[in-house]
Amino acid sequence: MRLDHVSYVASHDQLVDVVQRLGSRLGSAFVDGGIHPRFGTRNFTLPLMNGHYLEVVCPLDHPAADQTPFGQAVSKRANEGGGWLTWVVATDDIKTIEERIGRGAVEGHRKRPDGTDLHWKQIGVLATIYDSQLPFFIEWLTSDHPSLDGKAVSAIEKIEIAGDPETIENWLGLDIKSALNGVEVEWINVEDNERMTGVVAIHLKTPNGTIRLD
Repeated sequence: MRLDHVSYVASHDQLVDVVQRLGSRLGSAFVDGGIHPRFGTRNFTLPLMNGHYLEVVCPLDHPAADQTPFGQAVSKRANEGGGWLTWVVATDDIKTIEERIGRGAVEGHRKRPDGTDLHWKQIGVLATIYDSQLPFFIEWLTSDHPSLDGKAVSAIEKIEIAGDPETIENWLGLDIKSALNGVEVEWINVEDNERMTGVVAIHLKTPNGTIRLD
């Protein structure tokens, strides 16, 4: 397992403004990722070094946004004012996680504006809705990973997480350092984060120095 991406939510009306604001701060341009028809969401992505990427996702006015766990998670966060949704862990063996969790993964896809179609399987979003410190899992079924969609000039150095390391490691089935593979974690007391768990901020090394996105 390894860190795949970090997901940030905006409302549909604010999506373009958020993408431009974050891109300006990082000195990089986001790529239009297209619509997730199964989930009722759409995203923009920013490629990062080390096989990572940053996603800004919004809910659409579509039934799937209310009927699927990912659509529900994105809609809920958007209704709360937006911000970090979660971190996502990639695996090459999602069947093992299916067996451990006791349910099947869901297949997702999105078609980019250039017509290419990305496919993946994901599992664990229900746990993320319940406790935002818990990442969900993804296995890519196509080779053109979003970290390759453009030129990466920044890298994730650190993630601030409000939560409990033991709880996350029990969910992952391995230690966090192995999953994050060189990305530092700064633990934030949940009491100091309005009693909310989850990603508080990420620190990115950019050509203009380290930027903290909260």
